[in-house]
Amino acid sequence: MPAVVLMAALLPSATRAQAGGDPLVEARDARYWLARIHEAAGKRNFQGTFVVTAAGSVASSRIVHFCDGRNQFERIESLDGQHRQVYRHNDLVHSLWPHSRVAVVETRQAMGQFPLLLSAGADRIVPFYDVKSLGDGRVAGHEANVLLLQPKDGYRFGYRLWAERSSGLLLRSEVFDERDVVLETSAFSEVSIGVKPRPESVLQAMKRLDGYRVERPTLQQVDIGREGWLLNALPPGFRHVSSVKRLMTVAGGEQPRPAAAQEEFPLAPPSVLQVIYSDGLTYVSVFIEPYMPRLHRREMLMSLGATQTLVKRRGEWWITVIGDVPVVTLRAFAAALEPR
Repeated sequence: MPAVVLMAALLPSATRAQAGGDPLVEARDARYWLARIHEAAGKRNFQGTFVVTAAGSVASSRIVHFCDGRNQFERIESLDGQHRQVYRHNDLVHSLWPHSRVAVVETRQAMGQFPLLLSAGADRIVPFYDVKSLGDGRVAGHEANVLLLQPKDGYRFGYRLWAERSSGLLLRSEVFDERDVVLETSAFSEVSIGVKPRPESVLQAMKRLDGYRVERPTLQQVDIGREGWLLNALPPGFRHVSSVKRLMTVAGGEQPRPAAAQEEFPLAPPSVLQVIYSDGLTYVSVFIEPYMPRLHRREMLMSLGATQTLVKRRGEWWITVIGDVPVVTLRAFAAALEPR
């Protein structure tokens, strides 16, 4: 259902929901706010600074986002650690590392990047999350409505979302586990909403690549079955988003990697198959590549905030499953992967 239609159909006010205490009214109001969050991240013009806190680390970035109706323009610049600039015009993405003078130009969708958290509307989300309003809040000087998304099973984490009252823009998100322990927080420390769109500032920056070593990774849309793999009996709610084959050696040199990684892993596999699934709120990626002893040292299970990573060998293949989901979900995806 289009977001505009959904919003019109689910328009009961928060005041009415709080006054009446009707669970059905509260649920409809929460669905309305999910629709607003989904729409605002793509269609609103805003700029600000957001901070991501996970596993004891803090990273801040500056973001500018414009929409002229049909096109989206975005700039994200890291403010901590290694300097990185990411420019996006719809699905065309330029990632620049000014210090090393490396630029990667590729075509890919913006997925799961704060504040663009939701990849689908409420109809995809409510079958697998209990959604309800937690009342009012305040973030970075803006009044907000607070939503709770409680998972209905053990295959996903829970979320608390703060949506700016006037625009619906997501101002803050918390990811928590089954014990209600917060794993990761993303929030604006300051943000201006409704700024004048200046798409030319993004487009001009994307053209300034003089002096950069430009890498253009080759991405091929593929059918996972034709690549010799099947994914059966997946956790409920997760749908296929895309399958691509990523060729790791491209014209102009290797993919940029940290110096330490280049020293430890001098070789790269010829190609990596990536399959992406989503339940409308979170994503799981499965990477399949040929096993290379010098590159693939050991199987492991890693956790960094909400992001879990499972790495294992399967015969002549090296499998990596990664996502902001519980470990049980990663294991389910790994178990569902079979050679055809």
